Amino acid sequence: MTYRQKLEARIAATGSNLCVGLDVRAEDAGEGTQRGIIDLISQTAPFAAAFKPNAAYFEALGWKGVKMLSEVLKEIPSDIPVVFDVKRGDIGETQGYYAKACFDELGVDAVTLNPFMGSDTLEPFLKYEDKGLYLLAVTSNPGAVEIELQSVGSRQVFELVADMTRKSDQAGLVVGLTNASGNVLSKIPDVPLLIPGLGAQGGDLAALSGSARKAPLLVNVSRGILSPVEGTTFASRAEHWMKEIARSLNPQT
Repeated sequence: MTYRQKLEARIAATGSNLCVGLDVRAEDAGEGTQRGIIDLISQTAPFAAAFKPNAAYFEALGWKGVKMLSEVLKEIPSDIPVVFDVKRGDIGETQGYYAKACFDELGVDAVTLNPFMGSDTLEPFLKYEDKGLYLLAVTSNPGAVEIELQSVGSRQVFELVADMTRKSDQAGLVVGLTNASGNVLSKIPDVPLLIPGLGAQGGDLAALSGSARKAPLLVNVSRGILSPVEGTTFASRAEHWMKEIARSLNPQT
C-alpha cells in the first residue's frame, strides 16, 4: 500500500482530515515525558487522520530524545499515517542518508522536504515508492513573502515548487493556512496538501471552504491540541478541531 492509499483509507474510515502535530515541548526525555506523549496519542487517535511528529522537539533533547521518538512511533496504530516533519533539503549521498534515517530506521510514512536546492533533492526519497513527500511551497510564517510568494517572470516561486510534484504522484505540498488565499490555492495543482497554521497561528479555515480538491488534505493542529485548556482533554480538543475542519471542507453537509 502506498502512503496516499493509506492516507485516503484513514480519511475514509474516520471522516477526519485532522493531522495531530506532535510538537512536544519537554524539558527532558524521561519516562514521564514518554508516558505523556503516549497518552496524547492514545486520546487523539480516534480523531486523527495522521500524526506529525516534529523532529526538532525530539532532537533538542539529545540522543535520548531521538530514542524516545523511535519508541513513541511504535505506539501509533499501524493504520494511522505518520508524517515526519524534518524539512530536509540536501543533495546526493547526504540526502540519501536522510531518506534512510526517515524511512528505514524510523519507519515513517511521509516526510516534509525543503526543495529549494532543486528537484534532485527529491530523488533519494522518491526511491521509496510506497512513501510520501510534502514539499515546502507556501509556508505559514510571515517570511513566506520574502521568497515563496515572490515572482519569477510571470509566475511565483511556489508555482515552480508545485511543478516538481509532476515528477511523481508521491509528492504533495505544504501550504500554510495563514497564507493560503484563494489566489494561491487556484495556482496549486490538485495534489495532496499538508496545511499548517490552524489554531495558535491564526489561520482561517474559510480559505478551504468549497475548494473541492480531490487529493487528500491534512490540516495540522499542534498547540491547539497540546496546550491545556481548563475543562478539556487532548481527546476533546482533537474532536473539536476534527469537526471544525470537516465543517469548513464540507460546508453544505
